Amino acid sequence: MSILSKSQLLQFRNITRTFSKTINESLSEFKQESKSGKINIFLSHKHNERAELDSAISLLKKIGVNIYVDWLDEEMPKSTSGKTAQRIKTKIIENDKFILLATESAICSKWCNWELGFGDAQKYIKNIAIFPVRENGSDFSGSEYLDIYPRIEYVYKNTISRKIGGFFDEGYYVITPKDDEGTSFYTKLEAWFKE
Repeated sequence: MSILSKSQLLQFRNITRTFSKTINESLSEFKQESKSGKINIFLSHKHNERAELDSAISLLKKIGVNIYVDWLDEEMPKSTSGKTAQRIKTKIIENDKFILLATESAICSKWCNWELGFGDAQKYIKNIAIFPVRENGSDFSGSEYLDIYPRIEYVYKNTISRKIGGFFDEGYYVITPKDDEGTSFYTKLEAWFKE
């Protein structure tokens, strides 16, 4: 699995911002955006990783999707309870796609793993993906179960060849797990959102 480094993800936020804002200002602005006419995504993430969350939202917003983030939901209970879990289940079902921002902390989180399990039951395999992000130089040994999910990766120009000849265009793709013949299928991220 090719995993985006945390520094690459954080650089994306800097590239997409036309002026400097704090992460909290950026996330507040995101909450106020129009939600109409867009594909809806449940974005599972570790709550204390706001810089990573803001960077992932910046990337996804560029494609023009609506992103649900649970702690920005005004109807979410103030204290974590069974009602929190029920609200999350409802939102996973209501949203078109499920993405796990798969940082090392998120993979260790009981809530993120629970959300992934429920998302798996509701969205597998066409409407679920992990967005793997790692600290520079580390991997996800011990979390090999992530290999069963489609993943979002950046493909660089002239690096991945097609079976029909030539190379994939540069950009973000959703890549399926290898099938029995060892083949993965690549779908441009924008196209995946429209499926």
